[in-house]
Amino acid sequence: MKTTTPAAAATSALLLACVASAGQTWTADLGTPAYDRWMYPFNSTPGTRPTISTFGSEPGASIFDCRDGQMLVAFDTAGTLPTGLGDGLTVTHAVLELEVAGSLTFAYDPTPDPWQTFLGPNDPEWIADADAGQPVELFGVGYRNGFSLASFAENSPYAPVGASPLAPAVRNAFAATCAADGTVRDVSRTPRERYAPEPFAVGTVAGVAAGEFVPAGRIMRFEIDVLDPGVQRYLRDGIGAGRLALAVTSLTFVQQQSGQFPIFVAKENALVAIGAARAARLVIEATDGPACVPADFNCDGAVNGDDLGRLLAAWGICGNCEEDLTGDGAVDGDDLGRLLSEWS
Repeated sequence: MKTTTPAAAATSALLLACVASAGQTWTADLGTPAYDRWMYPFNSTPGTRPTISTFGSEPGASIFDCRDGQMLVAFDTAGTLPTGLGDGLTVTHAVLELEVAGSLTFAYDPTPDPWQTFLGPNDPEWIADADAGQPVELFGVGYRNGFSLASFAENSPYAPVGASPLAPAVRNAFAATCAADGTVRDVSRTPRERYAPEPFAVGTVAGVAAGEFVPAGRIMRFEIDVLDPGVQRYLRDGIGAGRLALAVTSLTFVQQQSGQFPIFVAKENALVAIGAARAARLVIEATDGPACVPADFNCDGAVNGDDLGRLLAAWGICGNCEEDLTGDGAVDGDDLGRLLSEWS
């Protein structure tokens, strides 16, 4: 369960203030990542693979990170988004899109799973996964062993020389959550640490029902939670540095050397070069003034009947429309619930 500190609540209150921005607004549509990288202990070709997969380790195993196969993707934002505003910048919308490469290799799960499902079945706290598949989750990126956002590159080493690739907590760049004060926490071993991290976003695929296997060519969309104070801080810091790095992970069940798991198109894929496939894409909107909450469609400072009427008018299948608050490709009861939760 997510908890909120007084400082975080204060930050959230500022972000939730539905005040129309009187300042400048920027939109960055970044269709080519600066790098994408399969962050996996046995990846012998960092930065040059045509596809990248995400998966867990064997449930209950003591070796490897639990989120073993991670996809790192970074975008250069300098020149498109301002670098000098610091806390004066507010990210109002951020979406990462990835194209699925492997056809029918994983079951679609758009909802978070309890961490207890990834324990070994002999663990007294283990519970069975109640639905098919495991979600694909988005996090920030943290660094260790002297690396940083500025210094970590597509071909940087996975771990320090001499470190065992079997060991957990050795990777130089790792999936992480971010607190409102800027501190990051490695989420690669959360089942062993017995907690569920709050992801930046959970991947959704339009036109695929939960439990179905996902066809190749579908777009997985991550609607980043810009109202979370820690996520907002992470995005601001990255934009201020001119680069945003994100980590895609899943606790997809696998056994040693086997399993079915999500696979995504990398920018080096030959199909990307001929326009037959898409590399990772990041769309960000930001302003130098306070932002409206997403449900305040007319940005008049309140979520009310006017916004409800607009949502109802857009009801049904809706590709990338503003009224689709959950980003699942349709305006439905989930979006109505989100709007009512922000009613003011």
